[in-house]
Amino acid sequence: MQAGHELEAIYVPEGEPPPGGVLAGAPCAALAAGVLERVATTESPQPLLAVVRYRSAGAEVLAGAGFVVVAVGLSDPGNLGTILRTAEAAGADAVVLTPDTVDATNPKVVRASAGALFLLPVVDHVELGELRAAGLRVLGTSAASGTAYTDADLTGRLALAVGNEARGLAADAPVDGWLTIPHAGRAESLNAAMAAAVVCFEVARQRRVQAADRG
Repeated sequence: MQAGHELEAIYVPEGEPPPGGVLAGAPCAALAAGVLERVATTESPQPLLAVVRYRSAGAEVLAGAGFVVVAVGLSDPGNLGTILRTAEAAGADAVVLTPDTVDATNPKVVRASAGALFLLPVVDHVELGELRAAGLRVLGTSAASGTAYTDADLTGRLALAVGNEARGLAADAPVDGWLTIPHAGRAESLNAAMAAAVVCFEVARQRRVQAADRG
């Protein structure tokens, strides 16, 4: 509601008063005992459910974006939700989903995003080549090769592409360069969402330094 989304209905257990605050006045229905637990997607749901009209962003968002995070073929909804949360916290302008990425409205994505889904533009069904056409420099993440993320220039208009959990990005993906996170241990790679978080906050750091230097 605070982010300007349309709330269609609220559901509470029978006997619970309608919620107040920003939800006051929204259509509210009481559910009979046990119904909320059956219709919710969690084993121990909060005592309030809401139906919110999803509002995806159009590709025109990309024309003015300075930093976007791209989920390329991600299949785990928890990872996508975490990437949404991380991207919003790191100051990204949008998150882009390729056609083979899990649906942003998956309930696990919504929960893992911790509200970021409603705060950050999400552009669906975009291919990497379209980002380059929009004037964004596309950098892909790789567990095996590339420039160390702390050594790369992550300023300017940038799209950070994170690949599938098992396969990563294809070696021939249409990117302008590759980034890697140097490992000290023997693990082959980081979790996709964790890798995205590490690089996203390096992007944010470099941009703060650049802004301070200009100031």
